[in-house]
Amino acid sequence: MKAIVAVDRNWGIGKDGDLLVHLSRDLKYFKENTIGGAVVIGRKTLESFPGSRPLPGRTNIVLTRDPSYEAEGCRICYSPEDVEGICEEMGLDMDKVFVCGGGSVYRQMLGSCDEVLVTKIDASFEADTFFPDLDEDAAFTMAWESEPEEENGVTFRFTRYERRG
Repeated sequence: MKAIVAVDRNWGIGKDGDLLVHLSRDLKYFKENTIGGAVVIGRKTLESFPGSRPLPGRTNIVLTRDPSYEAEGCRICYSPEDVEGICEEMGLDMDKVFVCGGGSVYRQMLGSCDEVLVTKIDASFEADTFFPDLDEDAAFTMAWESEPEEENGVTFRFTRYERRG
């Protein structure tokens, strides 16, 4: 299983239920990596999508604590173990299962991820939701980073972290 996230300099990922900045190149990168696979998201993340609809071309797995929650076109799970069980039951290729947020889902599922694709934005924003700082996490090491790109005055780069050993 992998995670995919865009972070600012402080590992901020969101504010008031929205992304910190919209970068079309990052959204394209997200789609390129997740299309044809599965996304693991929280209820609030699903509800932040256009029309609160699941992402097309992907199996949408929603991790929630609400036992009465239903969402059309989604598989609902209540624990990280449920997520892994559904992935196994569906015969999903775990290299194509991406944890996509929000903050609580990332924290619950990061221990199951062997790789994290991080778009590092070279700016600081006012954030209320954060991703764990992988540069300070002994379990992960940066394995690759792209050349910097720029869009609308914002510089960013794509990176890949891998779980050690």
